[in-house]
Amino acid sequence: MTGTASRPVVVLLAHPRPGSFNHALAERVRATLERAGRPVRFHDLYAEGFDPVLTAEEAYTSGTRAEDFLAAEPDPLVRRHREEVRDAAGLVAIHPNWWGKPPAILSGWLDRILVPGVAYRLDDAGGAPESLLALEHLLVVNTSDTPEDRERALFGDPLDAIWRRCLAPYLGEPEVTRLVLRVVADAGADDRAKWLDDVEGEVTHLFGGR
Repeated sequence: MTGTASRPVVVLLAHPRPGSFNHALAERVRATLERAGRPVRFHDLYAEGFDPVLTAEEAYTSGTRAEDFLAAEPDPLVRRHREEVRDAAGLVAIHPNWWGKPPAILSGWLDRILVPGVAYRLDDAGGAPESLLALEHLLVVNTSDTPEDRERALFGDPLDAIWRRCLAPYLGEPEVTRLVLRVVADAGADDRAKWLDDVEGEVTHLFGGR
């Protein structure tokens, strides 16, 4: 981690209900990073009112025309998020598993922030991405109300495919760590306290060095 400890970590929280366990996880992540002396760019997407809707004009996938258009983004919040992810050494995403995917606001964040000219460049529509980012670590913390054996038997693990196989190649091939906390709906105080400690330990392991 030498030489990267001064680079920020972007932390994304995607849960609509204040006081949720996802909020508690996000606060623990932020506090752990701050204690380690890491610059933190924290975003509660719902509280910020992030607009996740991609316009027809934005929905280009490759070419300099797309990059030129996207560089002129008028929304200052979107521009800020793009600038922060460009500078980041790490990304932490905290969200529930909803139908095997992130909440819509986080899916929209991926659509609007990880765009050509910011996250990657494609020479042609079928080519391999040239990542423009230098993320070293991607930590995804998911809460779930489905037991692991049932989820894997019926659905596999679509969230792992989204983050590890679909997104990571566009982020500079960071080391990907995923923590799945389950079953949250039935969990008591002891389980929740242990999960918070587990997340703190993982954050310290990935980002706590100097």
